[in-house]
Amino acid sequence: MIKLAVFDFDSTLMDGETIDFFAEALGIGPQVSEITERAMNGELDFFESLQQRVGLLKGLEFSQVEKICHNLPYMPGAVETIRALKERGIRVVCFSGGFRSATSHAKGILGYDADFSNVLHEKHGKLTGLVGGDMMFDFSKGDMLLRLQGLFGVTPEETMVVGDGANDRSMFAHAGTRVAFCAKEILKKEANVIIETKDLTQIIAKVLL
Repeated sequence: MIKLAVFDFDSTLMDGETIDFFAEALGIGPQVSEITERAMNGELDFFESLQQRVGLLKGLEFSQVEKICHNLPYMPGAVETIRALKERGIRVVCFSGGFRSATSHAKGILGYDADFSNVLHEKHGKLTGLVGGDMMFDFSKGDMLLRLQGLFGVTPEETMVVGDGANDRSMFAHAGTRVAFCAKEILKKEANVIIETKDLTQIIAKVLL
């Protein structure tokens, strides 16, 4: 009986990496996406890679950040899957190593209950290249999951987590149902449900039914 479901955002609830969309707007897409790919494969320390990538965004207009975040492509089946979970009385939360400008906007569209992510620092209408927030480290998702389980009185066996990259491993360590969604090999090794197609409704078929 699942009582708590936690989803990653980038490349899980959203089809792509938010930071890569920002980088494309600055004309540095390949440079940033290479770092993102290596971080998601577990080849780089997540904290260091995040600082490095955000640093490259310095000078991007914050209005452009908001525009991009309000027009992100969501993963097929995201709305339907979250609705199905909530109809069963399951709390649904989003953990993202990405940014609150994206996850808070998506909350109103996708329907999850809460989001925990990072905040891009902006000054005089432009990004400063600095970032802070809830999900800065490799261990952050697991740490936050333990807090929520304690708050709600939910056990690991009553918890489902869904993600795609290396920084999702820490939350996989504390969940009975571990869904690797179109995931990197490093995460598949720690999953007990693997979905290889971009359709989140497969969670309903494989886990809920």
